[in-house]
Amino acid sequence: MTEPQSVFDAWWGWPPPVLDPAGPYADSVTTLAWVLFGLGFFVTAIVVAAVYLAIRGSARTKARLGGERAVWIGGIAFPGVVLTALLVWGLSLTASLTKAPSGEEMRVRVTGHMWWFEVEYLDSAGNVVLRDANELHLPVGERVVIELASEDVIHSFWVPHLSGKEDMIPGRVNELLVQADRAGRFGGICAEYCGGPHALMGFVTVAHEPEAWQAWREERTASLPAIVEQNVPGDTPVLAANAPRPLDSNARDGRALFMESGCAACHRVGGTEANGLAGPDLTHVGSRLSLGAGILPNNRGTMMGWIGNSQSIKRGNRMPDYDMLSADELEAIAIWLEQQK
Repeated sequence: MTEPQSVFDAWWGWPPPVLDPAGPYADSVTTLAWVLFGLGFFVTAIVVAAVYLAIRGSARTKARLGGERAVWIGGIAFPGVVLTALLVWGLSLTASLTKAPSGEEMRVRVTGHMWWFEVEYLDSAGNVVLRDANELHLPVGERVVIELASEDVIHSFWVPHLSGKEDMIPGRVNELLVQADRAGRFGGICAEYCGGPHALMGFVTVAHEPEAWQAWREERTASLPAIVEQNVPGDTPVLAANAPRPLDSNARDGRALFMESGCAACHRVGGTEANGLAGPDLTHVGSRLSLGAGILPNNRGTMMGWIGNSQSIKRGNRMPDYDMLSADELEAIAIWLEQQK
């Protein structure tokens, strides 16, 4: 399957650093954070010095610290001026975070599920042209509008390298602007406690140079010419007919086992009769960096382990254990799935 193979590569920089911006929308948040850290250190130093003087200072110093003038200056004027200035500066610094999109931006819809992320790439008319899960691909240097929704409970979308947090609320679509100014892979997480294995709900964002982005998108769409007509999360998609992929004997066995074991009831695999919507779309699972919403590197062994005993890996997730399958059967399914790219 797709390189890399280590769990650290799957998470790609996990935990995602919150003070290493890779785009303008994260840069303003990082600047504000550093100023707050510095100001907090400065105020703490003043308080520590005042406490020291109140204990060890001379009688004259103690009297001054307890005087009315010190209260007015240190307790009212100083925090009032500093906090007001900080509020005005902070709002102006982060004004771009709430700036309305121009309408020319590329749009991607990300829907939170318990406990994974559905990713849908939209055309200019808002139709879904490509579907993925737990992995977001973006072009470098381009503003992208992320439409954020939730299928069940409140989640929160956060890629610290690229933006601040934004809630994903059932029945509502929030918008978040992101932009990557350098190519790379950036870890993302759900930043709102959503029950059960919330802490194991992550994803990977991959930023491509413009030419590489076009190549990636053309490869994805050319390898599987399915058109998904779905404008509203939860609607049943209409799928175009797809040419079946050529399979070797092991993959044929894996495909048959996948269908016979009931996996198709929850997962869609483009070009096959598998059309479930309860779980992540597996059409391109073989090319993903991670499994289980960012918690495992994507290789044959982890795929077998996830199918056979996902509850021991991510307790509480909605994928049941398939421990009734033998090792050979699990491997056959994994071989077929790793060919879905």
